[in-house]
Amino acid sequence: MKRWSWLLAMVVLGSGCHEGRKDDRPTRAKIRKTGPATMEVIPQDGQLPYCMLYTVSEKGVIRQLTLTRENRSIRCDADKPVAHTSFRVPVQEGKVKVYIFFSDDRIPAGPVAQQLYDLRANERINAMDLRLPGRVFVETLEFTPEDGSAGANDEGGGIATQDIGVPVLKDGGISGEPPAASEDGS
Repeated sequence: MKRWSWLLAMVVLGSGCHEGRKDDRPTRAKIRKTGPATMEVIPQDGQLPYCMLYTVSEKGVIRQLTLTRENRSIRCDADKPVAHTSFRVPVQEGKVKVYIFFSDDRIPAGPVAQQLYDLRANERINAMDLRLPGRVFVETLEFTPEDGSAGANDEGGGIATQDIGVPVLKDGGISGEPPAASEDGS
């Protein structure tokens, strides 16, 4: 009888620990909806100084939101929208997972995109899944674009909206423009 009561006590204590675990995890960023299909990503206080944003849609399209000339992560200030802009998510691609990679140094975006493509089947991706230099934290959020009227940019608060149409990583390659036609017209 003594063993059963001890086992029961351990099960009760163990189950109580799991309930609060999800709520204890700090949120590194939040999404602020600025329109039916537009959003801002806002880092919270205490994050590493650089970040990169990617979305992965339900249809499997991977998009890099923070595309720069150097194709590296950008400076991300706390409580300010990343890149000081809002991002438009194509409604036809459905709900997207927004991956925010915080790092202590500027990291190249190309290898991150390739690793996201390689890990696309995983339900959840964390920093340990990636081969990146330095300290890196990953925040995963979700955004569902809604169909809205084309003139509904009053909700944007005067912030420029960046279309995240290029580049697109799908089926192992990056695309964003139609392939160039060959000389024979095909």
